[in-house]
Amino acid sequence: MAETVDVVVVGLGVGGEEVAGRLAQAGLSVVGIEGRLVGGECPYWGCVPSKMMIRAGNALAEARRVPQLAGAADVRADWAPVARRIREEATDSWNDKVAVDRLVGKGVTFVRGWATITGADEVTAGDRVFRATRGIVLGTGTEPAVPPIDGLAGTPLWTNREAIEAETLPASLIVLGGGAIGVELAQVFARFGVTVTVVEALDRLVALEEPESSDLARDALTRDGVTVHVGVKASSVRHDAAGFTVTLSDGETVTAEKLLVATGRKVDLSKLGIDRLGLDPAARAITVDDRMRAGERVWAVGDVTGHGAFTHMAMYQAGIAVRDILGQDGPPADYRATPRVTFTDPEIGAVGLTEAQARANGLRVRVGTGQVPASSRGWIHKAGNEGFIKLVEDADRGILVGATSAGPVGGEVLSALAVAVHAEVPVETLRHMIYAYPTFHRGIEDALRDLS
Repeated sequence: MAETVDVVVVGLGVGGEEVAGRLAQAGLSVVGIEGRLVGGECPYWGCVPSKMMIRAGNALAEARRVPQLAGAADVRADWAPVARRIREEATDSWNDKVAVDRLVGKGVTFVRGWATITGADEVTAGDRVFRATRGIVLGTGTEPAVPPIDGLAGTPLWTNREAIEAETLPASLIVLGGGAIGVELAQVFARFGVTVTVVEALDRLVALEEPESSDLARDALTRDGVTVHVGVKASSVRHDAAGFTVTLSDGETVTAEKLLVATGRKVDLSKLGIDRLGLDPAARAITVDDRMRAGERVWAVGDVTGHGAFTHMAMYQAGIAVRDILGQDGPPADYRATPRVTFTDPEIGAVGLTEAQARANGLRVRVGTGQVPASSRGWIHKAGNEGFIKLVEDADRGILVGATSAGPVGGEVLSALAVAVHAEVPVETLRHMIYAYPTFHRGIEDALRDLS
């Protein structure tokens, strides 16, 4: 017999967890269903532990810069403290009891299991059936996409999960994929002494960002000893007792002890039963409107919507879905100023459109660039000061439609530019602001001067 509740949330990654908790706190009866860990990828295999790794790698890099600034340093890398911190501080050895207790404490009925949509308002998990009178929220996320490369299937490859869980590091590593995850992990492992090779099928790293960002990322990885191959694909993979051998499309071969596949993520809706909601189970994402509605009394949030695999996007969409379910006022979804940060050293932050995207949209574009090393703070910083600020202006409206902030704290400097893009602050207003001296964000002024 079905249990009647107000809302069933299927998938409790950061977006689903936020929706379930807030709706329960608002007085609704809410069931949350999750087959893996509450909180999803981010706290256990994604943003939180990976940034712990990056923080550790950056500490090593800073210590190695001491001779350029302050004397001498003897640096000996040790992965054990990093693995221990991930295990003990970030993930509780991949146990989500704290997250479950937090969710239940908000009034959510938690069910551990895999959900199937069994009717227009019905969700089944194991031997329990729930009927949702207010609606169903889908937040089932994504999973690593492993390409169909000859010989790859069945090998002990790493995805981001195995890389995060590693308690010891290999002597050598091949990384397939030069996007954000690939370059971040490649740099970390290289800084800990691993011989790293990156293979990217497109003609540049972090190819969704500005070409200048790609050049910066490649230079940074090369300085850390990473070998980078771009514009070539992995044609075949062989694994034996010695490790992995990857044959590239240009005929070259690369070998390593381990192979990390970081070629993106995918949505798998095939087993969820969403056809019973009038949705396509073969779709690459669930299409939602600007209120996160996927259908009649159906909402979706997070990676599954195809608007970017970012924790901040999932949380943003969760807030919109909660307001809509509760009948509250609030602005609709607006993705014009979506921020993203690649946490390499230097960091590469970006918001809105790239120059190429703006031109493809038919805008009359003006571009301005400032170089971090040429700024006062960049000159003071000296070692590790590589970076730039690039502004993309819609010249007809006199506002920024995109920007990149790359440098030692590129992701933090990005915040001012994200406000400018989101709020459509006139460029003339930006020119007449007071920028604190000497800060990295003062470099925005240099880019504004170049813009004119």
